[in-house]
Formats: sequence, C-alpha cells, structure tokens
Amino acid sequence: MEVFAEVNGEVLMLDPAGALWWPVERTLVFSDIHFEKGSAYARMGALIPPYDTRATLKRMAALIDRYAPARVIALGDSFHDMDAPDRLDAEERAMLASMVGATEWIWIEGNHDPHPPAWLGGTVTAEVALRGLLFRHEPQFLFRPGEIAGHLHPCHTVSRSGRSLRRRCFATDGARMVMPAFGAYAGGLDVHDEAISSLFADAFAAYMLGNRRVYAVAARGVPKIRRRV
Repeated sequence: MEVFAEVNGEVLMLDPAGALWWPVERTLVFSDIHFEKGSAYARMGALIPPYDTRATLKRMAALIDRYAPARVIALGDSFHDMDAPDRLDAEERAMLASMVGATEWIWIEGNHDPHPPAWLGGTVTAEVALRGLLFRHEPQFLFRPGEIAGHLHPCHTVSRSGRSLRRRCFATDGARMVMPAFGAYAGGLDVHDEAISSLFADAFAAYMLGNRRVYAVAARGVPKIRRRV
C-alpha cells in the first residue's frame, strides 16, 4: 500500500526506505545521507564497520531505478564532515557520479557539509523553492508553509502488549514536514522531543518506516492522514 501525505497542497509519496517522491514534479528527495559517518567514527576508535557509504549508495541507486526521477534533491548533511568526500573510494565515487550525471541534482547545504565540493557535480544551494514547497536543511521556527526540512532525524516509538518498536519517521502537520535521515548510521530524535514537537502548533502525524510500507500514526492529536491503496 502506498502512503501519501499532503503538504501545503502538494501530494507527496512516502517511501519506506525513507525517501520522498513528489510525482507531479518527478522529484526524489533524500535527507541527511551522512556519507562516511562510519569512517569518521572508525577514526575515533569506534568498532563499527566503515561500509555505510556503499550500502547507502546502493539503496539510493535502487530508488532512482524505481522512480526514474527528473530531479533529485539531497536535503543537506549529505556528507558527515568536510573531509568525507575525499574518503570515498574510486568505486563509490563512480557510483555517485553516475547518479548525479543522470538527472538534475540539487545539493542543499547542511551544517555538516556547508560547502560540498564542486567535483560532485549538480547544483549547490542553501534552499530551493518549487511550486508550493520550500526545501531546506534545517527547519525554521518562523517558516513558510510548504517547508520540507531534515536535520532533526525524527523517530517514533509505538508500544503494544508490553513490547515497543522504534522507527525512523516522517513528521508533518500538513503545513510542513521533517524528513527522516536516510544514512545507514544516522541516529534519531523522538518526535515528542521539544526540538521536533514545537515545530507543529497543533496535531501532527508520524509516518513510521516499515520494511515494506509506511505506517501512519498520530504523534499528537488527530491529523489528516492520507492513504492510497
């Protein structure tokens, strides 16, 4: 079952991989990819496999193959730190170059990567406005309706029969949306944390990522939730 959310009058499809598909504009959106977070942590002595970039690139490529977008927007913090692009190996660079070269690609500047290197290709900008939507990295307290942002890595937890499940999620009230982090090693912040919940004046929904579908639940109040079978 496909799940859609409406933001400022624009209908958006929420992919369970954590990407956003805007059908009318044939635009695919990723947020907080955090390439090379694994290698950054490995440098600090963390015992985690530094292969997250390769895994993330493969997930991105699969979605690009599925949707065949005319445009891709990477919503900031695409790289975990300023040196991260230089740590991609030759095969990873080739994978990324192939995707960037195949469509219009927009890199939004993030706090982790305010100046993505020019060799990446595509367009680098602080924000981009298209129709009724405004894409930027960090959500603003005073915002324009239609804001699509990342940065906060929202997650939500549901509990049943003494068991709880925590998942990354989209958070929206219909006026704005905060996207989940796409990167393999990106963490998460609960939607009830003030940093996220204070962005929404009234009711808002969390769209939790499942293995094969997205599950819409009320995070606060009873917002409008769109589903399409």
